[in-house]
Amino acid sequence: MSVSQRIVVALGGNAILQRGQKGTAEEQMRNVHATCEQVTGMLRAGYEVVLTHGNGPQVGAVLIQNELGSRQVPPMPMDVCGAETQGFIGYMFCQSLRNIMAERGISGHPPVCVVTQVEVDPRDPAFFHPAKPVGPFFTEEEARRRMELSGESWIEDAGRGWRRVVPSPDPKGIVESDVIRGLVDRGAVVIASGGGGIPVVRRDDGLLQGVEAVIDKDLAGERLAQQVNAQAFVILTDVPNVCVHYGKPDEQKLGEITAGELRRLAAEGHFRSGSMGPKVEAALRFVENGGAFALIANLEQAVEALEGKAGTRIVKG
Repeated sequence: MSVSQRIVVALGGNAILQRGQKGTAEEQMRNVHATCEQVTGMLRAGYEVVLTHGNGPQVGAVLIQNELGSRQVPPMPMDVCGAETQGFIGYMFCQSLRNIMAERGISGHPPVCVVTQVEVDPRDPAFFHPAKPVGPFFTEEEARRRMELSGESWIEDAGRGWRRVVPSPDPKGIVESDVIRGLVDRGAVVIASGGGGIPVVRRDDGLLQGVEAVIDKDLAGERLAQQVNAQAFVILTDVPNVCVHYGKPDEQKLGEITAGELRRLAAEGHFRSGSMGPKVEAALRFVENGGAFALIANLEQAVEALEGKAGTRIVKG
């Protein structure tokens, strides 16, 4: 490893909220603290680290709170909800990292959270085909009433009720990338683009405006990695490797693999859109766009994966 190799680390939902937990502040802080132990290991190994993370359950909770409190306070739109969750999750990471560094005598890596906007194309096809479920469940009657009143899109979700669906457009650029890059150049550990970032479009007058949408966090993380000049893009999740024939008797874990071979496997339909698909696509984009390598690995094996001892490593070719 070269000295001060810059990496962008995209954290899965298990880094903040574990399966079966209620989502209390205490639970999330404990999970974040454990995650930051792994991040500290990366710093000790000499990496410059930029963190990004998911926020799906957190935004969902905020939307439920909005609904329950709507008779007393005005509900906030999704871009504002995204900004809110970026802020409190970033606070948890900054405090945990600072405390761990203080306990271990590590200096020179001040943590900072940048509430991040991500530009999307208003002509992205996703805006014409909303498909990402968000927020609480409702009866069909209530969902149809809301569709008539607001023009929102709603679907029946796996027999559990009706949910609103919003677009999931492709990320085009990180608005604050220059600021993030400058902070990393000065030694900071930056938490940025949480939840895929706050989706914004550029109006005809050149000004930015938030939109009701959700950006995939891994695809936004890849765009962040490109724009901060990272050498590696690391996706940490709750499985140890990318697999083909996942969950079947002939399941096969992938170790090191070329981008060309992984692209072929993706085209064969091995990676589902609701799980490993976006992670594989983000990793492929990074390598195909000139990145040195990408990793998909278990959160608890982060340093081992960077050393080539764990996870799936995607390289050029």
